[in-house]
Amino acid sequence: MMAENAFEKMNIQWFPGHMTKAQRMIEENVKLVDAVCEILDARIPRASRNPDIDRLAAGKPRLVILNRCDLADPAVTKLWSEYFRAQGLAVLETDARSGRGVSGFGAAVRALLADKLAEYERKGQSGRGLKVMVLGIPNVGKSTFINKVAGRKAAAAGDKPGVTRGRQWISVDRGLDLLDTPGILWPKFDSQEVGEMLAVTNAIKSDVLDRETLAANFMLRLRALYPEAIEKRYGFTPDPEANGFELLEQAARKRGFLVSRGEVDTERMANTLLDEYHGGKLGRLTLERPE
Repeated sequence: MMAENAFEKMNIQWFPGHMTKAQRMIEENVKLVDAVCEILDARIPRASRNPDIDRLAAGKPRLVILNRCDLADPAVTKLWSEYFRAQGLAVLETDARSGRGVSGFGAAVRALLADKLAEYERKGQSGRGLKVMVLGIPNVGKSTFINKVAGRKAAAAGDKPGVTRGRQWISVDRGLDLLDTPGILWPKFDSQEVGEMLAVTNAIKSDVLDRETLAANFMLRLRALYPEAIEKRYGFTPDPEANGFELLEQAARKRGFLVSRGEVDTERMANTLLDEYHGGKLGRLTLERPE
């Protein structure tokens, strides 16, 4: 964890009105399901985890999906899987876009609900189906995951937050139905760090933030966790004493992003840094570590 005073402060405006309606819908429908599947972004497993879900899903068996593991540091993803399993949660690592790991979903759900299935068997109800609610913050790949599990386009998917609006039941195989839900955020972030990481990974719209400050703070995170990514991509060793804007300026000079009188174009560099991160050009990076 990096000292918060190392970062520039930002004003984050991010809670749309439809989030409250979505949360109410989840509260009303969670009693209909046998288990809850929580999809997280493997790059930011803590920041992409809605703290309200512990309350919303209280008493329900839980399966954590670490999605986008193709973009995350595989060694750190393993640490996160161990962290969640130590909390008594089932874990599945996936890349919904390519389908990697998704085929294990049905087996993971049935293993999670083995006691319930055994109870059905004892009661002569072996054909009784299972119902699972799928939760996740906006733009975490939830609808893409569901479509891969179902083997068809069953859920609306997009690269903008808030595509899924209402309740959708989706039959994925014999005896397993999923309840898709709108992506929900929560009323108050624990820290600025959480909001920034959600913005960096496009879970919330980055245009509500100052992109230069966002990129400068992202440079600090890269220096702390993956300094080699800066060296390899931008051609300099990050100075441990420099602030985020100074690192951004240095990268801009290396790229030749200059304006009149030789001043550096940090706005262009900020956009380039964030775009290259989204495009996977900085490598497989995980921006958080388990405690």
